[in-house]
This record gives sequence, structure tokens and C-alpha cells, in this order.
Amino acid sequence: MPDHKITFTYLSQEDLLEAGCFDIRMAMEVAEKTLLSYKESRILFPEKIVQIFDQSAQDRINCLPATLLDDKICGVKWVSVFPRNPSLHNTQNLSAIFLLSEIEKGLPVAVMEGTLASNLRVAAMGGLAARYLSREDSEIIGFIGAGEQAKMHLLSMKVVRPSLKECRVAAKTIEEEQKYIDELSPLFPDMTFVGAKTNGRSAMEDADILVTATSAQAPLLKASWMKPGAFYSHIGGWEDEYAVVQQCNKIVCDDWDSVTHRTQTLSRMYAEGLISGADIHADLHELVSGHKPGRESSDERIYFNAVGLSYIDVAIGLSMFHRATSVNAGRQLDLQQCMIFEHGNIMQQLRL
Repeated sequence: MPDHKITFTYLSQEDLLEAGCFDIRMAMEVAEKTLLSYKESRILFPEKIVQIFDQSAQDRINCLPATLLDDKICGVKWVSVFPRNPSLHNTQNLSAIFLLSEIEKGLPVAVMEGTLASNLRVAAMGGLAARYLSREDSEIIGFIGAGEQAKMHLLSMKVVRPSLKECRVAAKTIEEEQKYIDELSPLFPDMTFVGAKTNGRSAMEDADILVTATSAQAPLLKASWMKPGAFYSHIGGWEDEYAVVQQCNKIVCDDWDSVTHRTQTLSRMYAEGLISGADIHADLHELVSGHKPGRESSDERIYFNAVGLSYIDVAIGLSMFHRATSVNAGRQLDLQQCMIFEHGNIMQQLRL
């Protein structure tokens, strides 16, 4: 009788952390390599499916598939984003699970916690953009937002710009700012951390690198706060006034076509006819491949907008899977022991 047993690896967040998968350098290396694979048409990247349950709050669950042809892996990220969770339920606003399947037989190989990979992907893309678009002598980084994405972004920015000496952070409350400082300042003893007492201008004005990492649907960042030569990494939905975009010398996206279907600042401006594809300098893969230049002068204001690319998520998830299984992390679970009618007592299980 043929073997119809199907087994997969289950990896919790704790399994991944213990296996050394909280690795921003690995995530950036994987992201860069995978962007090149996309440029070479070695990636299948279908549209994501979005189900929004509350338009005003943007509570939603997204399904994001992608296939890495060279790795012969198809994956999907199932991610929920509920911005009000911290205030309403005292829990995180984002959670994700990954499913990876091989594409020879189409069988699953892994089910794994995806929030870690998802957060690392956001930071990796911001860090890669900063490598090509921020000034090499950047010393001050400013944040509006003090949550997980803001924390992850500091890790990646410090990797590509070790010259950073000062981190300023503005959040909704002073307590959130202090928590950010308490958690991250021990990691970077060479940096000065400053809480902005909820004042966005104090965090952003004169910063070399600006990051907005919030769930806000309001223009928090003002154009007058962005100095010549600054690099801005836009993470959330609608976090900056249109004038920020309009004053920038270059606009770079992770994927402009994807941006046009979303709710970011650029997406809104596109829908209102204020910008078009002709205004976009490049997608990030064009900088990585060398087809287009990054920063070309010290006084350029540069805007980077990432909406999230599922093929980067899947690639980082796959790298985590390989690292974790190399140290025997996780558990082997059976999806089935055999096919339905091969069960010896199947007729006793039948309900008509």
C-alpha cells in the first residue's frame, strides 16, 4: 500500500527565537536576494486578498500568497491587523501565521508563527531602502510611533547606518516613549535616546532619518519638519501630509503597482490625481539591481513607501524554517495518517 501519511513541521515564535531566527542581518540579506529574484522573474506574486471588517478602524485580515520558484516553495501569510487592539483589548494589533508547501507534490512542509517574520520584513525593507537612500553620515533618527515596528526599524537602521548617535521618539503617551527607551537603549549604549513628550515635531525636526510607524489614519508628519538631505521611511497608512511627498526629490516604493491599490499617503494622492507612476523614481528592486541610482546628492529629500511584499515574507519565513529545522526546533505533526478510505474503521465513522 502506498504511504499516504502527510507530516509537517510546526514552529512557534518561541521555537524560532530559540533557534536564532531573530536576526535582522539575515532578514536583510534574504530580502535583497529575493528582490533580485523578483527582478529576474523567479517569483510568482499574485494580488493579496483583503477583508476589511470595519472601514473606520481598518480592522482586517489579509491573505498574501507568493511562490519562490528556485526554492520550489509556495507560501502564504495569513495576517490580521486590528489597530484598536492595544487600547480596546490590551493586546497586539498584528498577528500572523505562515503556511509553506513544496510545489513538487503540493504538500505542506511547515506551519509557523508569522508575526516575527512579518515584523522583520518591514524592518529589513526599511533598512535596505536606507542603505541606498539615506546619507551615509546620518546621525539622528526620529520616530513617530513607539510600537513593534518602530523598535524593529531602529535595529535595521543602526545596521546600515552605524553612524547614528541619537534616537528621538514621539508616541501617544510619555509612558510608551519611556518603554521604547527602556527596551532599546541597553542594545545601543553608543546612542542617546530622547523622549519627545508626545511632540512629533521635537522627534522629527533636524533628523537625518525619519520613520513613522503608527496605525493612524491622519497626517502626523509635517513637511516643514523634514530638512534637506533627510530620508523618510513611511510604514503605516496615512501618516504624513501631502506636502511631504510634494517636496521630496525622489519617491521610492517597494512596489508602486501595489501602492496604488492601498490606503497610504501615496495611494490617496494617486486616487486624487495628484501623482502618477511618472513621479515615482524607482521600486526598491531597481536600486538593489543597480538599474536606477539611489541617493545622488547630500541635500536630496527622499521618500520611501513600503506596503509589504508577500514574496519577501515567504522568503524570510523559509530561511527561518531552514535555520530552525537545522537545530531540530519545532514539532513534527501529522496532517493525516492515510487517505480517508484507507482507515480501517472508516465505515464506522461515516454519518449519513
